[in-house]
Amino acid sequence: MMQRRRDRRLVGLALAATAAITLTACSASDSGTSAPAEEAELEGRGPIQYVSSPDASGAAQATIDAWNADHPDEQVTWVELPLDADQQRQQMVQNAQVEGDAYSVLNLDVVWTSEFAANRWITALPEDALPVDEFVPATVEAASYRDTLYGAPYYTDGALLYSRTDLLAAAGVTEPPRTWAEMQSACDAVLALPDAAGMSCYAGQFDKNEGLTVNFSEAVASAGGSLFDAEGQPTVDTPEARAALDFLVDGFASGMIPRDAITFQEEQGRQAFQEGGLVFHRNWPYIYKSLSADDGSSAVAGKFGVSAIPGENGPGVSTLGGRNIAISSFAENKATAVDFIAFFTSREQEEARLALSSRAPVFPEFFEDPTVTTTYPYLPTLLTSLENAQPRPKVVAYGATTAAIQDEIYAALTGDKDPETALADLQDALTAIVNG
Repeated sequence: MMQRRRDRRLVGLALAATAAITLTACSASDSGTSAPAEEAELEGRGPIQYVSSPDASGAAQATIDAWNADHPDEQVTWVELPLDADQQRQQMVQNAQVEGDAYSVLNLDVVWTSEFAANRWITALPEDALPVDEFVPATVEAASYRDTLYGAPYYTDGALLYSRTDLLAAAGVTEPPRTWAEMQSACDAVLALPDAAGMSCYAGQFDKNEGLTVNFSEAVASAGGSLFDAEGQPTVDTPEARAALDFLVDGFASGMIPRDAITFQEEQGRQAFQEGGLVFHRNWPYIYKSLSADDGSSAVAGKFGVSAIPGENGPGVSTLGGRNIAISSFAENKATAVDFIAFFTSREQEEARLALSSRAPVFPEFFEDPTVTTTYPYLPTLLTSLENAQPRPKVVAYGATTAAIQDEIYAALTGDKDPETALADLQDALTAIVNG
């Protein structure tokens, strides 16, 4: 029974990812770019560089240390990029545009993989180097471009709603909210408690960066809409998108979302929730470990739970997140890079990193293994989130697309534009990008 249930879930994940790849193919065809038909030669051994955002957990560094201990002539050096996802992408793109060899192995957001592959900035991987049949199918699809594997799935991600279950229970709220209205009602009950003095209701990621694109995409999908249709045309000037934007704009206006959340990226939101400042918080699974710390660093350890994000009329729709590991086309020592990627994404290393960082693994058995879920009880909830997840638009011109979304939605959240104007302007901007 468990195997059949898992199979049904994985089929759902694969279908969601396949839809994303279809959109990518349409966009690539329009752009006139094409990926190499064959894998580039993967030769050369020696030192390489791993290029990634910071990892406060130390989990990735532990994997690198394990590799370096056994490969004295093929050492891996970590090149640490800024925490901001847009800045990470910008620096990787700049290195690729000058064909620099300072970056070897790239830690890519899943939505960047198509762009990098289409521009020939990353090298196709040999599928026999990785156990692709053993990964969650959606992660393999998200690491592929035009049926060619360009990245190794590193971890997968879906949004979770973190809730102060202790305060909810004290306020008589027994179930996590399924809708935005239920979340507001639960907050009203909790914030009336003396123990909730000084707290705010809810926050996600609303700083003007990639997190805002994710949060807006989720809100639109959770209201029954989408950013693009099946043909790759933008669909943001719609009643569904307006309902999503109104939820966010009204949240800031009413104080349901605290004013300082306009500066929140993932870490600022984590800190606010971890310090006891929020009743509800939308974030990724990686923060679970920090929230659960029993060393005194977390004010919410043992006092929180996780559930699916809420939507307009029922459970919300998460953005499909995660990261892929790819090889820069301009790197030296690509043979070493292939072996390091296989090691980095192995089942053993995924399990070791899960213990340190609570990053969601790409091997499906972890999600239903009682020995794992006892320690990480959010994993079954995450699997539910993943099977309903929708991808961000996997377009080749992703940089311009996400910048346009951030510009217009941020303007609405800060009051520089009314929601109606912001969505109309966003529709025009995305149409120009797609058809330009």
